[in-house]
Amino acid sequence: MLAIRLPEPIEQRLNALAQETGRTKTTLAREAILEFIDDLEDYYLAEARARKNRKTIPLADVERQLGLGG
Repeated sequence: MLAIRLPEPIEQRLNALAQETGRTKTTLAREAILEFIDDLEDYYLAEARARKNRKTIPLADVERQLGLGG
């Protein structure tokens, strides 16, 4: 069970969308949360995999390869 208070402008938008689509505010909120969680999970999983597989190169090597060493 989750109860949230929304700022009035968001509440108005949610009410309007619910009326326009014939869906309940609960259904719309649930769909929005699920989509957001899916996106967040994808992002964090990709970030974790990237960190795990990331090979680091010392700055001095990068500078030398780019001709920036002095």
